[in-house]
Amino acid sequence: MQTILGANGQIAVELARELRRSHTDDIRLVSRTPRKVNGTDALVSANLLDARQTAEAVKGSSVVYFTAGLPPDTALWEAQFPTMLKNALDASRAAGARFAYFDNTYMYPQDDRLQTEDTPFAPVGRKGKVRAAMASMVLEEMARGDIPVLIGRAPEFYGPGKTQSFTNALVIDNLLAGKPARVPVRDDVLRTLIWTPDASRALAALGNTPDAYGQTWHLPCDDERLNYAQFVALANTVFGTRSSYKVLGKWMLNAASLFSRQVRELHELLPRYAHDNRFDSTKFKQRFPTFHPTTYREGLAQILAEAKGKTV
Repeated sequence: MQTILGANGQIAVELARELRRSHTDDIRLVSRTPRKVNGTDALVSANLLDARQTAEAVKGSSVVYFTAGLPPDTALWEAQFPTMLKNALDASRAAGARFAYFDNTYMYPQDDRLQTEDTPFAPVGRKGKVRAAMASMVLEEMARGDIPVLIGRAPEFYGPGKTQSFTNALVIDNLLAGKPARVPVRDDVLRTLIWTPDASRALAALGNTPDAYGQTWHLPCDDERLNYAQFVALANTVFGTRSSYKVLGKWMLNAASLFSRQVRELHELLPRYAHDNRFDSTKFKQRFPTFHPTTYREGLAQILAEAKGKTV
């Protein structure tokens, strides 16, 4: 039995599909209101803030994936995320299950250094500190050695379906609607984006590879890094649109944060949009040489096909 905790998000949905497609049909989906992805999925309703419910949900699992998400609310992250993760780790240890933790890069320095699995944590802002503390908790469990543990870390998302990312919301969705894209801070610095189904496929591969445990892995991205000016140009080519874009400067975002909670929650991430973001996934690609990361052109074409399907 392979169990996904936090089973309704885009990463979890794609993970369930990939596990069924490539690894197992014995899958359990856990959330407060889980929904089947595959016809054979087992559903368990549980609140991960409740240790007993989490332990019951994990019981009998061979692998546990922690993909739980929360809305971008700093106070909520501080109050709930560490408890959810601790309960999941305790439950996995009690069940003797392997533990695969899906992580992001909020705890990394927000500068232009090359990001590898050895990059030190230097969080900026409260959400970054929460993610640093959570990653440290997983690393401590890994060092304890009672159960096999791994971390799969992803940079900023873009993708199909209900993918929640600034690139989707500010750039892709606007271009598809025939509106100018909105680019945060600068259009001339390199971005590393991961296609959400690739992140899930890679996490499934790691979770089912015994020698992947005991390590942190950067999940695989397209080797071609684009700045936002290039990304918008490519998206226009793929979408058949001619929309322009507008750079949202720091002063504009600072002013908007006074009136918009969503913009305010983005504020602590703004420094990373002022620098090249170079996320290196060489380690994964060397270990899994047949894994083909989706190119930006391929990903944008899939988003266009999905959008056309919705309008038919």
